[in-house]
Amino acid sequence: MEGGYPRHPLLITISVMMASFLYSLDWTIVAVALPHMQGTFSSTQDQISWVITSYIVAGAIALPTAGWLARRFGRKRVYMWSILVFLLSSVVCGAANSLEVEIAARIVQGFGGAFLIPISNAIILDTYPPEQHGKAMSLWAIGSTGGSFVGPFLGGIITEYMSWHYTFYINVPIGALALIGVAMFLPETRRERDQPMDWIGFLSLALGVGCLQLMFDRGHRLDWFEDPEILLEAFLAALGFYVFLAHSFTTRKHPFLDLSLFSNRNFFIGLVFSAGYGLVTTPVMVLMPTFLQDLRGYPVDTVGLLQAPRGIGLLVGMVMGGRLLGKVDARTQLGVGLLLLSVSCFEMARWTPEVGGMPLLWTNLLQGLGGGMLLVPNQAIAFSTVDAARRTEAAALFNLVRSVAASVGVSAALAYYLNTASTHRSYMTEHITPYDNNLPQGSAGSFWNLDTPEGLAALSHEIDRQASMLGYMGDFRLFAVLALLGLPLLFFVGRNSDRIRPPKPGEMHIE
Repeated sequence: MEGGYPRHPLLITISVMMASFLYSLDWTIVAVALPHMQGTFSSTQDQISWVITSYIVAGAIALPTAGWLARRFGRKRVYMWSILVFLLSSVVCGAANSLEVEIAARIVQGFGGAFLIPISNAIILDTYPPEQHGKAMSLWAIGSTGGSFVGPFLGGIITEYMSWHYTFYINVPIGALALIGVAMFLPETRRERDQPMDWIGFLSLALGVGCLQLMFDRGHRLDWFEDPEILLEAFLAALGFYVFLAHSFTTRKHPFLDLSLFSNRNFFIGLVFSAGYGLVTTPVMVLMPTFLQDLRGYPVDTVGLLQAPRGIGLLVGMVMGGRLLGKVDARTQLGVGLLLLSVSCFEMARWTPEVGGMPLLWTNLLQGLGGGMLLVPNQAIAFSTVDAARRTEAAALFNLVRSVAASVGVSAALAYYLNTASTHRSYMTEHITPYDNNLPQGSAGSFWNLDTPEGLAALSHEIDRQASMLGYMGDFRLFAVLALLGLPLLFFVGRNSDRIRPPKPGEMHIE
């Protein structure tokens, strides 16, 4: 250590960047491979979505414990174990031969990966003197956001020319280098062995979030509250949240999350926008690969290329948001971000099964740009009136809300898609008869001949295709409306622009 700082700051930064890169990479690289994984596991679209949602939920539950673990056992030790658990679970994810094993491994991977982002923030801040924080955090941001736009392209190439299994195996060499770098160059911090942990708060929140996710994921297949399982999951979710809230508001010593933050108006509005961001943007990321492969007919490597503009737009939007902060009212930036998300979703709701490449590219770019312009100013507004001593708890609560909303949004969007598609298919099937004037006549009509098995099969395939498209359109239209509903909330944000600042790195959590 020289002057109180580590001797090899650049090597530490590179090691931390690689670990952060892995966490953001696994949000997007797996999404492209979902249709292939669905075929391997013979699962439905809503079942395979658990590969994404289980990872998000596990990370959301584990995230608030990062600070306690680092203080209790030492930052280096926890960070090394986090990387190791992430790598080992990645190997199991790649080798899984059933959906159950895959989901279990993804839960473990989410728990391990949850600590990579918040602890890396603290590592970078403690590695450099204050005057170099801006430069260091810019490098870290490249690593932590890089996976979001490299993932779709890389996932498409790997899945097309190798196998979806390698979208997990690729974590191993990168993670191994990060682990070696951290082990060799990162100094250990002092351990606080008497640091308490609020186990009641943690376990009750885990019960509530887990059962809520199960209820949303399985509800539409089990006829919702007509089924005893859904009733049990709803009861356990309500019980978990009740115990968590009652305990958090009444305990005086080290609650798992400080819920008195809800009384801060700007922070509460920031939480709402954070939930909206996860609710609107993450389901699109999960739906798009299946839409592009199954309905549009693109090969998986092309799907990756078509998804890449989303990540590029996210990075550009975040850079723009950071540069404009302090020069342009943060509420104006939020409004522009919401409008970009809404416009892109409304445009997607006008697609047909024959949509071309250019509309796909620019709508994905707008999606990423709108999301990026929301992230930085929203966090700036949320944390502008939070005391410095409470920012750690605020950051944990902020990121927990976004992750849970994203996970629930994926399940709800898939349920809405399946219900809408099924409804439209039933309607079209009921109204198709040999006397329907809408069916093609003459030579074209021979392809849809209801008197031949071939004609019936062709017509059934086309009905499925059109019903599926209407299901996607319903979801996209819903996301567009949800984005617009965020605009009136801007009037409730306090007029304290003089206190709006770029969020500290430890407050940000980037997918």
